[in-house]
Amino acid sequence: MQVVKYPLMSEKSVQMIERENKMIFVVDKRATKPEIKKAVEGTFGVKVSSVNTLIDRKGRKKAVVKLSKETPASELATRLNMI
Repeated sequence: MQVVKYPLMSEKSVQMIERENKMIFVVDKRATKPEIKKAVEGTFGVKVSSVNTLIDRKGRKKAVVKLSKETPASELATRLNMI
């Protein structure tokens, strides 16, 4: 099972990167919060503070990942060519 599918790029997600040090990823529906945290830390080499999940109207599971203070979300977004 591939836990993290792709980062979500929208106006709201860019605001969250800049203001709250958070990123939004679309993840597998069966993935749990600890699995998402482990996958993001392992894949991108960052430290995760918390994970919140939701299922949108389209049926996708989104994970709002708050990164720790020593790893800025803008740096990760730049590495992923989002900004």
